Amino acid sequence: MSTLKGKTLLITGGSRGIGLEIGLRAARDGANVVIAAKTVEPHPTLPGTIHTAAEEIADAGGNALALQMDIRDEQQVQAAVDATVAKFGGIDILINNASAISLSRVADTPAKRYDLMMDCNARGTFIMSQACLPHLLKAESPHILTLSPPLNMNPRWFGAHCAYTVSKYAMSMVVLGLAEEYRRTPLAVNALWPRTVILSSALNNTPGVHKKHVRRPEIMADAAHIILTNQTRKKSGQFLIDEDVLRRAGEKDFDQYALAPGEALLSDLFLD
Repeated sequence: MSTLKGKTLLITGGSRGIGLEIGLRAARDGANVVIAAKTVEPHPTLPGTIHTAAEEIADAGGNALALQMDIRDEQQVQAAVDATVAKFGGIDILINNASAISLSRVADTPAKRYDLMMDCNARGTFIMSQACLPHLLKAESPHILTLSPPLNMNPRWFGAHCAYTVSKYAMSMVVLGLAEEYRRTPLAVNALWPRTVILSSALNNTPGVHKKHVRRPEIMADAAHIILTNQTRKKSGQFLIDEDVLRRAGEKDFDQYALAPGEALLSDLFLD
């Protein structure tokens, strides 16, 4: 499979950033793209809503469905899955993109912020995957792709921002668990993470990061497209890095993804 034409992708948190770019790349193939996110009215500081995202998907050549959904709410998650199946007849691909971030130390992380990250990142990934499973298992080449990092036990990542690290690693452990549980089925379950910091709204919560040292989210979208069109169930349980995926596919021009070509790039979190 070299195209996502006719495939149905459900993308959590897809109203902006990496999630939207993955949707736009799929849309150029003629895919059905479901944008499941919270933002329905313009945010004072963040770009995009589920409706503007859906318009962009349609303009790019895809079939779009905008669904308001809070990934922390199990009923809303199930309603989004049901609406997707009602509209497009099934689900081929789930992109677990929705995530909350706070790069704070233990003493500076209120319980409310801890709960938000665990509810969105760990629990949200789990219940979203769980709700999609009955439909994914009916698809021809089903895939769950979660945007979470390799499990790196270097203590520096825990000491710097323990709560966020625990929540993102929990997403990665869900990837491992699903891949193992369904290894005898056609379902592939993998994780994707960027080599460098990516331009996104999360930069607002990342002190000391200048935009000239980051890449555009299109690099993650291109890597995701390669994974989703080339990986099989034999390639499950992997923790993939965007740049590595593209290099293996023959890509050599990475300046196209840089906001400031020639400037030094910042490595993303969890990569030594």
